[in-house]
Amino acid sequence: MIETSLERFQTDVIDASMQTPVLLDFWAPWCGPCKTLGPMLEKLEAQYGGRFKLVKVDTDAQPELAQHFRIRSVPTVFAIVGGQPVDQFQGALPEGQLREFIDRLLPDPTEADIEQAIQALESGERERAVELLRKVLASAPDHVTAKLLYAQTLLDDDPAAALAQIESLPDDARRDPQVVQLANEARRRIEASRVPPPPALLERISSNEGDLQARLELARHFIAQKDWEPAFAQLLEIVRRDRSFGDDVGRKTMIEAFDKASAQPQLVSEWRRKLSSVLF
Repeated sequence: MIETSLERFQTDVIDASMQTPVLLDFWAPWCGPCKTLGPMLEKLEAQYGGRFKLVKVDTDAQPELAQHFRIRSVPTVFAIVGGQPVDQFQGALPEGQLREFIDRLLPDPTEADIEQAIQALESGERERAVELLRKVLASAPDHVTAKLLYAQTLLDDDPAAALAQIESLPDDARRDPQVVQLANEARRRIEASRVPPPPALLERISSNEGDLQARLELARHFIAQKDWEPAFAQLLEIVRRDRSFGDDVGRKTMIEAFDKASAQPQLVSEWRRKLSSVLF
């Protein structure tokens, strides 16, 4: 919080608002409601961690500024963004309404993360982009732009995960020609990289459903292909039939596979629930 003057107004308010929203609080030492509102604004400025700047104007000490803004009563608070007043209120609002007023001024942090992710992709920083997009999707799991960007980052390394992101989009988004093209490319890559399971393993399981070693080897084959559902199915069957097999290797391998399949959180959550139901 700072107190400004006519001489410093350009720097303290106009220039500052080009970078960060400014709350311009017109107050007076004799004003009772000001003594309630002022400390509350100062507390919120600290809590918001620099996402807005509080500038106060003592109307008794700065009558020219008060006249310029046509102040009729105090407290009066203006929101200044990009050098221009965009909103205002009079009187001492409750804290909840103050937060609502402030939140309307602030850029959505999700959109800032999306923009940074795009910049990271353009500069070849794929891991940074993935980190940002996962952050967005953790807080906004249905964010269409984040899902599409995430699918694009996954396409080379895990086309099945990319396709899962695309298929979780709303119907109208999936019908977009570019999205359809992306989905088709993901399916093409999945088919191109798919290696059929060894016939010998399938034969062993077919002739003896209790051959847990064959199930484990088959699960490992699917894991190598990033074909998660059949891998999880085989591992869950091992856990269901004999928890002690291979020192609990079915459960341990399944947990490891969950980490590897983290790009498909909905799928992992579904199979975690199935594992829990078998264990408990």
